[in-house]
Amino acid sequence: MTAELLPVSILTPIANDLGASKGAIGQAVTTTGLVAAISGPIVVTSMGAIDRRTIITGLMLLMIGSCILAGIATGVAVLLLARAMLGVALGGFYGLTTAVALRIVPSAEVPRAISMIAMGVSLAIVFAAPLAVAIGELLGWRATFLSVACIGAVALLVQLVALPRLPASGGTDVAAFRTALSRRGVLIGIVASIIIVSGHFAGFTFIRPFLEIVPRLSFGSLSMALFAFGIAGIAGNMAAGALAARSPASAFAASALFIALAATILILFGRSTVGAFAATALWGFAFGGVPVAASIWNARIAPDIAEPAGALLASAFQIAIAGGALFGGILIDTVGPEGPIALAAAATLIGGAFMVVNGRAIETRQHQKDHSP
Repeated sequence: MTAELLPVSILTPIANDLGASKGAIGQAVTTTGLVAAISGPIVVTSMGAIDRRTIITGLMLLMIGSCILAGIATGVAVLLLARAMLGVALGGFYGLTTAVALRIVPSAEVPRAISMIAMGVSLAIVFAAPLAVAIGELLGWRATFLSVACIGAVALLVQLVALPRLPASGGTDVAAFRTALSRRGVLIGIVASIIIVSGHFAGFTFIRPFLEIVPRLSFGSLSMALFAFGIAGIAGNMAAGALAARSPASAFAASALFIALAATILILFGRSTVGAFAATALWGFAFGGVPVAASIWNARIAPDIAEPAGALLASAFQIAIAGGALFGGILIDTVGPEGPIALAAAATLIGGAFMVVNGRAIETRQHQKDHSP
């Protein structure tokens, strides 16, 4: 996740060095998302009898290679190729996370396990943004990608030591994906994820230009604002995990609606440094709950088909990231820095309302079914 978020924090220096617009460099996020959306189901259906630990190791190596290539890129085309490699790694990895959690912990501990895995997203947000800004300022944006490659190598060694062997428990074929898509709860999670996550990334991908242009934050203030975003994300992750253990739909909807509120505050009061800081922190808190709520929703609604359902949810997230970055890039180049933030507010409001109506209805029916005589 740290590798995926890097262009957000160093978008301006990359654009300046490669002679491209900020909107064009924003498509480095779009490329990763599009490839991840396609590769997730392909990786899952191609795994066959291969030990899942081996698959995760291979995906980690691919991520490391993509960061090295991005760090030595001399043009936009090479940068996008590197980001496409990262997309393959991300698509497969995200598709496996819920299935792995379901296999290595007791069923009662699955919400907590998924919350801990999703904590990686929040930690990435904490470290990726300020770390990328700081390293980029001191050593250049290329050093940022190469540093993450080194961090990835350390993470790979930890995984080799800590992960147990995970022999295939059965293949995942196209029929399994059809089964997953036939379940209304899975479809509701996919639709909600696309709406909410696309809205988030439409705004978040371009939050640095907004903070540079509208409240005119200095380098130090910008780093602190992005750090506040990440720290608040950890708190949001824990809060959403606790709520999602009782009602994933409520946690998912609340996270989306708080993003909408934060984006609205940023538009209305973002010229004030205090307003910009407060809205950015609230946004981080809200988004910290999105991946954990979505994953727990999926695990609760489709525990028997975790790999295909997980791959589909991962694809939904990546389609949303790509679409959000794409339309956010168009808006920042045509409307200005407020455009992507306004799109984020509208999309997350719609997505949150969608989950309130449809997700809660499914939970209510499931509760009645579980307690019927």
